[in-house]
Amino acid sequence: MNKPVLVVMAAGMGSRYGGMKQIDPVGPNGQVIVDYSLYDARRAGFETVIFVIKHEIEDAFKAAIGDRVSKAMNVKYAFQQLEELPAGYTVPEGRVKPWGTCHAVLAAKDLIDGPFAVINADDYYGKEAYRKLYGWLQQSHAENAIAMAGFVLGNTLSESGGVTRGVCTVRGNYVTDVVETKNIVKTTSGAETEGRALDVQSLVSMNMWAFPGQQGQKPWFVKVLEESFADFFRQEVPANPQKAEYLLPTLIGALLRQDKCTVEVLPTQDKWFGVTYKEDKPAVVQSFRALIEQGVYKPNLYEDLM
Repeated sequence: MNKPVLVVMAAGMGSRYGGMKQIDPVGPNGQVIVDYSLYDARRAGFETVIFVIKHEIEDAFKAAIGDRVSKAMNVKYAFQQLEELPAGYTVPEGRVKPWGTCHAVLAAKDLIDGPFAVINADDYYGKEAYRKLYGWLQQSHAENAIAMAGFVLGNTLSESGGVTRGVCTVRGNYVTDVVETKNIVKTTSGAETEGRALDVQSLVSMNMWAFPGQQGQKPWFVKVLEESFADFFRQEVPANPQKAEYLLPTLIGALLRQDKCTVEVLPTQDKWFGVTYKEDKPAVVQSFRALIEQGVYKPNLYEDLM
């Protein structure tokens, strides 16, 4: 079996954030959020990272993060481009929004030939989930098995506005359904979306997934992504050509409801933080400062990995 690789989705536009949040520094020496994610992933066992970015930000991304990470990990790049579509389809006139997280993973398909994990570039997940996902990927699984880091909803909310989370129904150690839920806001009593209260102890997906695979072969889930992309264009894009998104929680939820996969939940009590909104940044900077003061990270992050 190949050593598991880590796919980092970093091509999003950051419309709510108002800039390239993937490379906006939050650490004392210019580190960005994904620096800490990659440090934790490398310590957990991941040796190769595949960054999924846009061609337009390639130089800036390499200068801000890629060149530095390459001293500690094997770095590869894949490019998520709007015009990379199923045969017979074209980009709707006026569309600028990326096609979503499924499309991001699909962009890396030619670089994935074994087990892999997927994360967002702009989310801090904590150390525990990387250890659990890497350990899971080291084991043998059915080709249609999936693992998901399960975060407590209350640990993933923003003080600055609504967030989108994959809210999970869990039975035992397995997810039975994932519902992509938008505009979840923090309230004095917990959390709600569109006036409906949510259980802050429920588990949610933060787009931290693991997929098995055999050495030298295209993993089952990558094949599913290829097949389902045409379905997405046929069924979803005509109704919402400017904003329809091909999303991992939505696709995996559909596979679950059709009994086409299993999703094992790997729960973590680590607290998420990220920069969904520009207003989130000061709290994120302070959170990393506190982790450094506690000795969780060093100011020069990668020095013990080189």
